[in-house]
Amino acid sequence: MAEPLFFPRAAPLSLAELADFAGAALPRGADGAALIADAAPLETAGPGDLVYMDNARYVDALSRTRAGVCLVSKRFAARVPPAAIALVTPHPYDAFARALARLYPGAMRPGSSFGATGVSPGSSVHPAARLEHNVTVDPGAVVGPQAEIGSGTVIGAQAVIGPNVRIGRDCSIGPGVSLLNSFLGNRVILHAGVTIGQDGFGFAMGPRGHRKVPQVGRVIIQDDVEIGANTTVDRGANRDTIIGEGTKIDNLVQIAHNVVIGRHCVIVAQVGIAGSTMLEDFVAIGGQVAVNGHLRLGKGCQIAASSAVNDDVPSGARWGGIPARPVREWFREMHTLKNLASRSVLAKDDETPAPR
Repeated sequence: MAEPLFFPRAAPLSLAELADFAGAALPRGADGAALIADAAPLETAGPGDLVYMDNARYVDALSRTRAGVCLVSKRFAARVPPAAIALVTPHPYDAFARALARLYPGAMRPGSSFGATGVSPGSSVHPAARLEHNVTVDPGAVVGPQAEIGSGTVIGAQAVIGPNVRIGRDCSIGPGVSLLNSFLGNRVILHAGVTIGQDGFGFAMGPRGHRKVPQVGRVIIQDDVEIGANTTVDRGANRDTIIGEGTKIDNLVQIAHNVVIGRHCVIVAQVGIAGSTMLEDFVAIGGQVAVNGHLRLGKGCQIAASSAVNDDVPSGARWGGIPARPVREWFREMHTLKNLASRSVLAKDDETPAPR
């Protein structure tokens, strides 16, 4: 890994501590007190580094790695070089993530861009705002009247916290965030450029023009939600837009008014979710998916990338395509179309007269 210019390394990690993270047994003869200094990719790792591997595409890189320790699933354990210690675990990536958090704690959430603590002189905090102890406010940030911010929270440079907004404890509000008409729980992360609580897109259309419909709801974001850079979440029109506990949202996502997202959902970049749609718990949506309004996506369902969802999706279902439908049906249709296209090409070739 590159020099730790932006994220300084913490103290080394012991092999025994790593094995505990992974739920793995130490190989016979391995020294649990041995230290792991860093984490690195398979291709560039050295004897003091930790790597992980759980994807068949990287089998060759695994077999050539010079890493000292490898977190690996049982399927690939035999490909770990003899010089490396193999810690066999059913979830290598999860164990690697825990190790990285231990080695690089500063990368877990955005901190102060100014390297400051407390309220910076260049910020504007309204006298009627209420900040608990140990809140950091970077230069250029604005905190409005009656806003409340919990202990341990960082407000990034140029962020705007609107009147009466509530932010829980140990949150990270990144640079340039706009946060209006919203209540946030604890340990919420909003990355740079996120905008929360602006108008939903509501207009009464008519032959003489389009009348703006006031949007009078709020945005409720529960504990441990993380929202990626430049994502937008509109406030509700006549009820609240809600994002449930533990949900993770990527960059450049649009969430419209009155949308309700359940707990521990995953929404990948460039997804658009239209108004009044409900996602139940543990829904996963791939990149560039369009979800129509007033739908229900059932618990644990999965939507393939670049799909268009126009109907309710049952719990546990896997859908894809345009329009989205069950993946087996989608794959069968694609296979049939491919075969038809191939036959058409062959037929045209057969009809072409031979050159004279």
